[in-house]
Amino acid sequence: MPTLYIVPTPIGNLEDVTLRALRVLRSADLIAAEDTRVTRRLLARYEISAPLTSFHAHSGRRKAERLLERLAAGCDIALVSDAGTPAVNDPGGELVAEAAERGFDVVALPGASAVTTALAASGIPCDSGFVHLGFLPRRRADRLRVLRDAAAERRALTAFETPHRLARALEDVRDALGDRRIAVCRELTKMHEEVFRGSVSAAITHFAEPRGEFTLVIAGAPEPPPPSETNAHPDAAQTLARLKREGMSAKDAIAAVSETAEISRRELYAVWLSIE
Repeated sequence: MPTLYIVPTPIGNLEDVTLRALRVLRSADLIAAEDTRVTRRLLARYEISAPLTSFHAHSGRRKAERLLERLAAGCDIALVSDAGTPAVNDPGGELVAEAAERGFDVVALPGASAVTTALAASGIPCDSGFVHLGFLPRRRADRLRVLRDAAAERRALTAFETPHRLARALEDVRDALGDRRIAVCRELTKMHEEVFRGSVSAAITHFAEPRGEFTLVIAGAPEPPPPSETNAHPDAAQTLARLKREGMSAKDAIAAVSETAEISRRELYAVWLSIE
């Protein structure tokens, strides 16, 4: 049975490739690559000469159909992206779904992942799992909506960001989620790898001139206070609820209420999260 192999490739360091991945790349009848120039560097490093064709986010339905025709003709195809695992924040998801639907074997190999690498290095608890937000939206309104939708999530959050949007994205994280713990992982596995651990505000200051590719790991929402603790501040809760309905950010609302209420900002933030 012809097989579509999903083959992870290194996210930076070319040594981070499995023996199985190299074997599949050597034996494939065709390698479908997000960018053939990038993939050629990996193939040259390991002296692999399999045929290459491009397959990326803009390839279109016609190119996907040609690959499916090659599978139908009995060819084994290795699907690779520029870095990491195809179909996970990278092209290939629709091709994988269509190949499986048509009855071809689809085999996913384990391998490099910026998300799990960042989680492991972050120092932020993820024992109960994590929520991956993918690439944060370009538009601020959309980005804030995604972040606010995840504000009450107690599991760690992960996301990708580009250097020219990092500063604005971190400011939106602070506005939507509060000044939480964060790990900002830059250029993972590459020569200039850096993992910054601290508050979101400190990260904004640290990355005044960001360069490279970034993976963010954000601590989950704190546990809400017991009901008695929330009910102990009904006036503050009512004010926060009103400000939330009016569209004010958590940061600004908590700052406004803390000026008159004798309640810590931590407690106010917990009350904010408990408001439906």
